Amino acid sequence: MNWETLYAICFVVGLLFSIVSFVAGAVHMPGGHFHVHAAGAHAHGGAASRGASYFNAGTIMTFLAWFGGTGYLLIRYSNLWVLLALILATVSGLVGAALVFWFLFKVLLSDERPLDPADYDMVGVLGQISSRVRAGGVGEMIFSQEGQRRAVAVRSETGCEIDRGTEVLVTRYERGIAYVRPWEELSQMNSSSASAER
Repeated sequence: MNWETLYAICFVVGLLFSIVSFVAGAVHMPGGHFHVHAAGAHAHGGAASRGASYFNAGTIMTFLAWFGGTGYLLIRYSNLWVLLALILATVSGLVGAALVFWFLFKVLLSDERPLDPADYDMVGVLGQISSRVRAGGVGEMIFSQEGQRRAVAVRSETGCEIDRGTEVLVTRYERGIAYVRPWEELSQMNSSSASAER
């Protein structure tokens, strides 16, 4: 195998897998996503914190296509030494992979952030009863969390009935059920304890 054939194979493989991956993602074909895992190939720092590795299928396929295409053109149509053509092809592949990674990191993943379990903690959430809670029974509460409207099954913390439309506060959360107390009741308790301290 000569250099020209090696570069041509790299170019065809990189281009072919890039096209197949793009088409599979565009038409949502099952099994159309390629994942590449390399030992020790995980990025550290800002990119890794957003779940992006410098070595992923997109950057690898881009490197192969740019490396192969540049190398093929240099070997075929110039009188450069083989080693110099290899260096230029490698630099070209790295530039192409860096552009794809930059696009992935700065454009596609720009709004991504790690999930914080504290953002989804139910204790202390303020909501409104949408389905009446009968004495000792279960009702439903509507609340906003992380900018989305959500619903959860609720029980009264004290076991008493809570009417629809009442504003409530979650005091504990167990097995998918939020235990709540009316906000008005809690605010009255706070104001009476504050006046007692005076």
